[in-house]
Amino acid sequence: MIRKSQSITNKLWSCSAVLGLLLLWQGICSAGIIEAYLLPSPASVGRALITEFPALMEHGKITLKEAFAGLFLGVVLGFFIAVIMDHFHGLYRAIYPVIILTQTIPTVALAPLLVLWFGYEMTPKIILIVLTTFFPVAIGLLSGFQSVDPDEVTLLRSMGAGNVSVFRYIKLPGAMGQFFSSLRISASYAVVGAVISEWLGGFGGLGVYMTRVKKAFAFDKMFAVIILISVISLLLMKGVDYLSKKCMPWEEI
Repeated sequence: MIRKSQSITNKLWSCSAVLGLLLLWQGICSAGIIEAYLLPSPASVGRALITEFPALMEHGKITLKEAFAGLFLGVVLGFFIAVIMDHFHGLYRAIYPVIILTQTIPTVALAPLLVLWFGYEMTPKIILIVLTTFFPVAIGLLSGFQSVDPDEVTLLRSMGAGNVSVFRYIKLPGAMGQFFSSLRISASYAVVGAVISEWLGGFGGLGVYMTRVKKAFAFDKMFAVIILISVISLLLMKGVDYLSKKCMPWEEI
């Protein structure tokens, strides 16, 4: 009961803060402090969200397809790299600097090259999402693998367990917390990466829609897309939280 009461209190504070910002935003727009073409009011954004809802859903489906495909492949790649680096220290010293180097390349700078190499279809967008999502998963899992209790590993090996058993019964369960923490980050990166890649070329998606409404100076629709992207990211992160509770029931004890 105490935990539920604290959760309700925290949500009330969060909702109050959001409501306060919306009221302040509406007040500034209604008072004419900032021109409507620079900052549309929340009411205008809400109307745009309702009127453009069918179009947003059509473009949103494309963005979600790219995000889910890229996130899945990014998680698989991150998991594979983390296992490789954990088992082979020589490869760890060789691969780790390269992984860090890939994250120093700006996404906006890399996206045009991918479009040039792979065209305007879904392939370059998925590749970009993979490049932005595998890193948190790989680093989070590697940290989890390396933080297991060495005494537990020694005990299991003294009972005749091999590397596969140690990985299955000690390292993998011990790294689940770090994995889901990094997956939350990757889930939000997936949507953002999809939108950024769509800015630079494509036939559909929320990024393409944003480019079109920006050229038409329809900033109320622009804000509507931003809100939708934020909602999608929050829902994905909530989905990861739900999945983590199902995969780690011992955390609820």
